[in-house]
Amino acid sequence: MNKIPITAITLGDPVGIGPEIVLGTMEEKSLYEVCKPFVIGSIKILQRAEKVLDKKFVYNKIESPSEAKFEYGTIDVLETGEYDVDSLVWGKEQKLAGQMAIDWIMKSIELGESKEIDAVSTSPIHKGAIKQVGVKEPGHTEIYQNVTKSPYALTMFSCHKLRVFFVSRHMSLVDACKYANKERILENVIYIDKELRETGIENPLIAVAGLNPHNGDNGLFGTEELTDIGPAVEEAKKQGINAMGPCPADSVFHIGKSGKFDAILSLYHDQGHIACKTLDFEKSVTLTFGLPFIRSSVDHGTAFDIAGKGIANPISLIESTKVVSEYAMHRLNKEK
Repeated sequence: MNKIPITAITLGDPVGIGPEIVLGTMEEKSLYEVCKPFVIGSIKILQRAEKVLDKKFVYNKIESPSEAKFEYGTIDVLETGEYDVDSLVWGKEQKLAGQMAIDWIMKSIELGESKEIDAVSTSPIHKGAIKQVGVKEPGHTEIYQNVTKSPYALTMFSCHKLRVFFVSRHMSLVDACKYANKERILENVIYIDKELRETGIENPLIAVAGLNPHNGDNGLFGTEELTDIGPAVEEAKKQGINAMGPCPADSVFHIGKSGKFDAILSLYHDQGHIACKTLDFEKSVTLTFGLPFIRSSVDHGTAFDIAGKGIANPISLIESTKVVSEYAMHRLNKEK
């Protein structure tokens, strides 16, 4: 029988929609078929969310994943301390909320590094709140990479049959175009090949997107395809990697949605994000490879405007948790 991964779900910012969508996720019975899920967070915060959802849940407070029941109908919760929960206000940036969110992230990293969990599915955090407690990183990915001291952290969007990776994430478009040089493109292709092979995909076909309209039309609309992207692909091929490109960015994602490619390397943030979110916004899931464990996230924010109103849709977190668990399962059973 296949091993089933232990997957932690962090609660995110406690005054955003995280608590509500976590409860909605733990209500999804099919989740227990692909993983052993538990929550890193606070029972008191979840009980606050219960009230706005007008539902009742059963909790099992644990000190470590080894104490979890992993039974549908009971939510295992690993807490990181006592907090003044009563002082928290729904939908408002608060220092305490930022501290709680960071504490839960740090606990997930601790458990991942000690091999007590196989995967992490993260609920949204608020950048302003975590800055109030001294966090310098702009988001989850950078925090996980820096704290684990991982040599790289590959961001991948999973959306139906699309697996989209990114050369750059959060930088201006002008800077991102300059950043996508031959060396960085080649480095990303090498890492993508390595990570996909570890998840059981043999000889993955990696399509590298072009940068300019019509791939630059042989230098008429830009030369990056000739000077950087094409040479990076050719060097990857010399190293035995099944890469192709540059592929015109206005068609590569359309072709890729049929499953023709095992992965597409997008050259900058919005190039790939727009494609995936247009295809299916709610089922676009972010995964991070290169860490000691696999991490995933919803592709939406804390939604302070609707937090505490009981109307947040948990489908993205359900998908995030299922997808990261499926990748972790592939790795677990490849190691057997």
